[in-house]
Amino acid sequence: MRQISGNKLFVKALKEEDVEVLFGYPGACTIDISDELYKQSGIDVILPRHEQALVHEADAYARTTGKVGVCLVTSGPGATNLVTGLATANYDSVPLVCFTGQVARHLIGNDAFQEVDIVGITRSITKYGVTVTKREDLGRIIKEAFYIARTGRPGPVLIDLPKDVMAELGSAQYPKEVNIRGYKPNTSVHIGQLKRAIKMLHKAKRPLFLAGGGVNIARASALFTEVVEKTQVPVVTTIMGRGSIPTNHPLFIGNLGMHGAYAANMAVSECDLLFSIGTRFNDRITGKIHEFAPNAQIVHIDIDTASISRNVHVDIPIVADAKTATEKILEYAAFHDTAQWLEKIEGWKEEHPLKMKEKPVLTPQKVIETINEMFEEAIVVTDVGQHQMFTTQYLELTEKKQLLTSGGLGTMGYGFPGAIGAQLGNPDTPVIAISGDGGMQMNIQEFATAVGQELPLILCVFNNNYLGMVRQWQKLFYGKRYSMTCLRARKSCEGKCGTPECECSPYTPDFVKLAESYGAKGIRVFKPEEIKEAFEEARKNTKTPTLIEFIMDPEDLVYPMIKPGGTLEEMLMDC
Repeated sequence: MRQISGNKLFVKALKEEDVEVLFGYPGACTIDISDELYKQSGIDVILPRHEQALVHEADAYARTTGKVGVCLVTSGPGATNLVTGLATANYDSVPLVCFTGQVARHLIGNDAFQEVDIVGITRSITKYGVTVTKREDLGRIIKEAFYIARTGRPGPVLIDLPKDVMAELGSAQYPKEVNIRGYKPNTSVHIGQLKRAIKMLHKAKRPLFLAGGGVNIARASALFTEVVEKTQVPVVTTIMGRGSIPTNHPLFIGNLGMHGAYAANMAVSECDLLFSIGTRFNDRITGKIHEFAPNAQIVHIDIDTASISRNVHVDIPIVADAKTATEKILEYAAFHDTAQWLEKIEGWKEEHPLKMKEKPVLTPQKVIETINEMFEEAIVVTDVGQHQMFTTQYLELTEKKQLLTSGGLGTMGYGFPGAIGAQLGNPDTPVIAISGDGGMQMNIQEFATAVGQELPLILCVFNNNYLGMVRQWQKLFYGKRYSMTCLRARKSCEGKCGTPECECSPYTPDFVKLAESYGAKGIRVFKPEEIKEAFEEARKNTKTPTLIEFIMDPEDLVYPMIKPGGTLEEMLMDC
C-alpha cells in the first residue's frame, strides 16, 4: 500500500474537503506543511500579518461564503494568538478548522521552545480540540474536524499537529464518511412541539417574532420573510439577527436590547407571545432578566439544546435548525389579524423614531445613510464600539446586503481583517469596513495583507479622538471622569485636561499618511457634503484599499440606551 507523510495527507485532506482558501502564518513546527502547500495548486494560501487577524479573516470568509474557514499557525505564540479569534467564532457560531503546529511528541511537557498546551488553553472556546498523537489517526481526525465545525451549532475546531507525527509515513487514504460516537446533531424538528407553538401563535393577540443570528447562519432569511408575510406577525431582531428580514419591510420593527429601537423594546415588553428563533437571550437583549417580556409566553427554537431556557425560562422549547424549523412553520402557519397590534407599534415608532438629532456637521448616521444610498449590494463589516451600534441601527439590509460584526464577544480589532476575509470570499461584491479610531489600530498591520492581495476595500474610520463607547458610559454614569479613553493623551497632559492651559496634542497616527505608507489611498472627511465624493473616489480604486477618515464629534452618543440594571422600558433617549 502506498504511504505518504502526514504533511502530504494534510494537503490531500484539504482538497478532499474542497478548501479553496487557507489563512496561514509559518513557523518552525509548520514549515514542512508550508513546503507541501508550496508544491500544490488549487488552494490559495493567504499570509496575514498577525495570527489574531488571520483567524478573524477566516471567520469572515466562512460567514460570507457558507464554507468552513481554515487556519494554519505555528506552535507557541502562533497558537496562543488565535485565542481571541477562536472565542469570537465560538460565540457567533462560525465554522472554523484551525490547525496549530506542535513540538515533537517526546518534547511535549518538557517546556520546549514554543511549546504550549493549546488544546487545554482553548478547551472552553472551541467546539472540539485534540492533539494528534498517532499518524494513523490523522485522516480521521481531520475529517471529523470539518464535520463537527459545520454541523449542529457551527463552531471552531482546533487540531494540534506535532511535527514528528506529520513527518511519519502512513496510509494515503482519506476517510469518506464520519461516524462519531456520541455526536449526532439534530437534523429534524419535533412536529408536535411545533404545532403547539403555532397554535399558541394563532391564539395570541400581540404576537411577536424574535429573530436571532441563527436565522442568518442557517441562511433562512428568505423563508423567514415568507413566514412573516404569511402570518402578518411583526418582527424584532437581535444585532446578529439583523437582516433576517429586510430592514425596509413594513413588519420589521427594529433591533431590541441595550441600544435597540424604542418601538422594538416596547413591543417585547407588551407582547403576549414571543416566538424566538435562533437567539441565546443574553444580557445585551434582555435588560433586567426577570422583567424581560413579562406578559409573554415564550417559544424558543434553537439548534443548541444548552441554549434553551439557559437565561430565560421558555414555555415551548424546540431543538431544531432555524431553516428546518422555518420550513415547517411556513407549512403550518396561517394569516393572523394583527392590525390593532401593528397600529400600537406604529404609535411607538412615531413617538420615538430612531434617528440622531439634526445638525449641520458630520454624524455617523449621515455616513451610514450615504452607504445605504450608494451601495445597492455590499458586505459591511464593523469593528466594536459606538460605530458598531450606529451601523446596526441605521444600515439598511436587503437580500443583497450583509452585515458582519462580533456580537457575542464584542471583539475590537475584528473589522479590518473581517473585511479582508469577506472580500477574499466575495471578490465581486463591494466590501466596506466601519471602524472606530481605537479598533482600527488593533489590527492596522493588515493594510499589508489587503495591499498585497490587491483588495478594493473601503475602510471607514469614525475618528472622535476617544474610545467612544467607554467614554459614553463615563459621561452618563461616571461624572465625566474620562479615564483611559482619550487617544490624543500625552504624558505632558497629566493634570491639565479640561483646564485653560490644556492644549490637545495632534492625533496619532495620521491615518491618511499611514494608509499611504502601505500603498493604499487615504481620504479625510470633515463635512457632510464631502461624504459622497469620498465614496465615489474610493470606488475608483479597484486594486487597492481606500481608508476614509471621518472626523466625528465625541459628544455624539448612541441612543436609545438601557440604563445599567434597567428593563427594556427604562431607556435613555436622546435629549
